[in-house]
Formats: sequence, C-alpha cells, structure tokens
Amino acid sequence: MTTVRREAFGRMPAEQGGGEVEKFVLQSDTVKVEILSLGCIIAALETKDRDGKFSDVVLGFDTLEGYTRKHPFFGAVVGRVANRIAKGRFTLDRKEYQLFLNNGPNSLHGGAKGFDKVLWRPQVLPDGVRFFRLSPDGEEGYPGDLKVWVTYTLSGRQLAINYRAQTSKTTPISLTNHAYFNLAGQGSPDVYDHEISIEADSYLPVDDTKIPTGEVAAVQGTGFDLRQPVELGKQLQKFHLDGFDHNFCLKEVQSPRLVARVRHPPTGRTMEVHTTQPGIQFYTGNNLDGSLKGKGGITYPRHSAFCLETQNWPDAVNKPHFPNVLLHPGEEYNSTTWLVFNTA
Repeated sequence: MTTVRREAFGRMPAEQGGGEVEKFVLQSDTVKVEILSLGCIIAALETKDRDGKFSDVVLGFDTLEGYTRKHPFFGAVVGRVANRIAKGRFTLDRKEYQLFLNNGPNSLHGGAKGFDKVLWRPQVLPDGVRFFRLSPDGEEGYPGDLKVWVTYTLSGRQLAINYRAQTSKTTPISLTNHAYFNLAGQGSPDVYDHEISIEADSYLPVDDTKIPTGEVAAVQGTGFDLRQPVELGKQLQKFHLDGFDHNFCLKEVQSPRLVARVRHPPTGRTMEVHTTQPGIQFYTGNNLDGSLKGKGGITYPRHSAFCLETQNWPDAVNKPHFPNVLLHPGEEYNSTTWLVFNTA
C-alpha cells in the first residue's frame, strides 16, 4: 500500500517568478520518497538497510533556499535534452539552432533555465504524483511547444519514473532524473565501498570537454568493463581513473530490462536500475568539492555520490549514427525508468 501526502515546501523568490513549491511524500512499507513541484526534484529517498533501519540515500537540501541557488542538478528532472550538446548547436530541416552555453563551450541539461529550475503543475495519483508543464517554442533556444508529463509512482520497493512528451515542431528530447545516491546514507564521505555493475558491452569515449568523440568503444579490457560487479574505489585506483562521467551503451529494446545494479556491502542496501532507454550516464560526483552545505549542514565532497542517469546518448542530435533523439509532431515520447531498492 502506498500513501501520498502533499504539503507546502516554500515560496520561490520574487526574482525567480514567485510561486508556491509543494512537496509530495510517497510512502510504502520499505521506501519513502519526497518529490518537489520545483524541477520534479527527488529531495529525499529513504530505504531500509539489512537491519531494517531507514536512511536517506539521496543528496540534497533541507530547505527550498538550497534548491533555488546554484547546485549540480540534485534530484532534478533535466531537459529538454539531458547531458551535453556540442557547442550548443544543432541543425534541423536546414535551420541552425543555438542554445545557451552553460558548460564550457557546450550546452548541458537544457541550458541556463532548464526543466530543473521551473515550477511544474502537480496532480496527485493514488500511488504517486504526475507533473505537467508546457515548454514554449523557443525556450532555451529549442523549437516547438513541448508538452511534458513526468509521473512518479511507488509500489513496494520500486519507484517508477515515466516521461511523456508531445511537440508542435520537430525537436530533440532526452529526459532523465539527476538524483545523486549514496547507499551508505547521504552525507557519507564517499562511494568507494559500493559495488557496481552495468550491463553494457560498449561506452562512449569523450574529448576534454566531455563531448563524445563519435567512437563507440568496447568495454572489454578497460576500466569501463563493469559487466561483473566491481568495487568502485578499487576500480578507479586500478585503472587510474579520476571518476566516471560517461555514457554506457545499452541494448535497444522495447521492453524494460535490468541495466545497472549497485550494492553497499556494509549496510546490505542494493539499488537496481531498469529502463527502456538506450543509454545510461554513470557519474561519480567528480565536480562535488565540499563547497555546498547539504542536509543537516553536511558538506558533499568529491565522489560522495553516484548518478545513474537513463537517457539517450549525449550529443546524439549532432551524431547521425547515435540513437534517434528527435521527436516529431504527431508522435509521443514515452520512456520509463524503474529504481528498485532492496537488501542483500
């Protein structure tokens, strides 16, 4: 049985348009998740360890103020296009579009004011909450009026996130949630003792601005071979990696499949990711630097969390041999990711 509760969380600053932010609390016997109407942000996610003790396993802030200031997309839905677009440029129907550059020479996660920084319209469901917004034609440089629905539903140990969209003009779209996890509990200093596996035979090498080079490289014999579980700290050391921030290429199938699994041996907590998306960005919080004060006044240092962002491949709009990222009028974008929390 899932219960859903809604409560006030705060008011947006006047210079950001004002407006009430609500929090929606979804709770089952084993998982409790708090989601904001600002950016569809997962602000907290509590799950049991092997002794039945609940801990919050996502990074974030106690108050709205933290989320209205600059932060690295904690828990938010990002879009229209998750990840990076090279030079913030793409061409559609012989017309060039220029996006805002917010990540060095590139556009990242929708631009200056992406889906993470706006208020969504909520609708309470029996087992969750659905958010809606209209992204107007030209917003952040993207073409077409885009209607977007993001639905969170909780069933027992499983949180499902469904993304739907319809457009009035052809537009690139790739939506994901950018939650930062630490299965030891948020505020734990690192994720080196986590074991991870990702069901991917290939990954995308990137240039020094994190844009894929275009090569689809085999993971075999590299530090990116995560097909069998590896302990994260040892893997980084063994292959002299300063962290992961890479797209892993998943088999394209219509039905959901298990694509990643993380286990934290000391607490027994596990998290599985199932999706219908063609890619998953594995990110180890390389840019966290201890400067942000999170929940309970705790700071978040480098590698104190991991993200598993299900999405299309980065810069796919500029790389025809990558999976199709375009949505056309009359079509519907529809993608679901399931996060399953357990103990082992």
